[in-house]
Amino acid sequence: MASIRKLRDGRYQAQYRPVPGGKQITKTTKKKVDAQRWLDEQLASVVTGNFVDPKAGKVSFQTYFGRWAERQLWTTGTQRAMTLAVSCTTFKHLPLNRIQRSHIESWVKHLQTLDRGESRKHGLAPGTIRTRFNNVRSVFQGAVRDRLIAADPSKDVRLPRTRRADVAMTLPTPRQVARLLATASPRFGPFVALCAFAGLRLGEAAALKVSDLDFESGSITVARQVQRENGGGVEIRSPKYGSERTVYVSDELLSLVQVYLETYRPAGKPDRWVFEGSAGDPPHQNTVGYWWRRTRAAAACDDLRLHDLRHFFASGLIAAGCDVVTVQRALGHSSATVTLNTYAHLWPSAEDRTRLASARLFVDVVGCPDEQVTNERAA
Repeated sequence: MASIRKLRDGRYQAQYRPVPGGKQITKTTKKKVDAQRWLDEQLASVVTGNFVDPKAGKVSFQTYFGRWAERQLWTTGTQRAMTLAVSCTTFKHLPLNRIQRSHIESWVKHLQTLDRGESRKHGLAPGTIRTRFNNVRSVFQGAVRDRLIAADPSKDVRLPRTRRADVAMTLPTPRQVARLLATASPRFGPFVALCAFAGLRLGEAAALKVSDLDFESGSITVARQVQRENGGGVEIRSPKYGSERTVYVSDELLSLVQVYLETYRPAGKPDRWVFEGSAGDPPHQNTVGYWWRRTRAAAACDDLRLHDLRHFFASGLIAAGCDVVTVQRALGHSSATVTLNTYAHLWPSAEDRTRLASARLFVDVVGCPDEQVTNERAA
C-alpha cells in the first residue's frame, strides 16, 4: 500500500494508494526522512478519515461554487446574495488548494477600502462585510465536506468591528414619527403607520392583501413579503426566516388603514393588494425607497431609515412591559435570542426596576406633598 524507493539521482520517492486499486500518489524528496514524514502524515489522514486528494482541489473557487450552488435549497434572494459575495472576491479564479488565509485577509481589506464613487463613503459597512464573508466561508466549508481541501482557510480571519446594538440603533422619537405621518402622502401615510405601529418590515407591508386585515379581531396577518427581481419585476415569497405571524394592533391603526382603503382601494376582491406599485403589482424596495426619501426629507428626518420605525415599535412594546417572547412573536424573530441580541439594552435593568419599586413605596407611605400638608393640618 505504501513504500519509499531511492531513485537513480539519489532522491527518495514516497508512494501510496489511498484506496486499494486506486490511483497512486507520490512525492519526491532529497532526504529519506522527509519522504517518511510525508508518507506518515498521508497514511494517518487515510486512517482517520481526513484524507484529501491533493489533485482534487485544483478546481477554481468560482467553478466549485457553481457546482456546489446547484445542490443548495436556496430562495432567489439567497442565491443572489451568495453569487454577489463570490463574484466580489479577489481570489475567485484561484484553485481551491492554493487559497490561503492571506488571500482572505486581503479580500476583507479590499472590501473595507473599496472606492464606491464620489458621493459615497469608501468601503462597505462592517455588517455588510461580515455578511459577505459568512457567505463565502460557507462555500469553503462545503469544499471541506466534499474533501476537496483539508481545512477552511477563512477560519479565524479577523473582521472589522461592528458597532454595539445600543450605539448603532437609531430610535425615532414620537415627534419624528408624528412629522413623518403628517408629511407623508395620503397613499404612503398608512404604509408608514404599519411600520411604526405594527413593526412590519418593508417587504411585509408592501405584500399585504386586504384579506390580511381583520378589523373585527384587531389583527394583521403577515403571510408573505415582496422582493425586487432583476429587471424591475417583483417576487412574492414567504417572510424572512419563516416569520409568518399575526400581529395584534390598535383600532386606531386599522381605522386609518380602512379610510385609506375606502378612498384609494375601494371595493374589489378581498385578495387585492393594499398598496399598489406598477402594472398592478405591489411596490418593491426601489419604489418604497423613493416614497420614503421624499417623506423623510419633508419631515426633516434625513438620518432615519424606514426600518428604524420597526425599532420604534419594538421600543414601545418593551416600554409597555412586554416580555421577550411577546416582542419576539410580534416582530417575527426566529428566536428570543435574536430579540435579546437586538433590543436587550432597551429593557429596564435590575437597578431601574429597584429604583422604580423604591419610588412607588415612597409614594405609598409618604404620599405626595399636598397630602402631607393636609395631614399636618388635620393633626
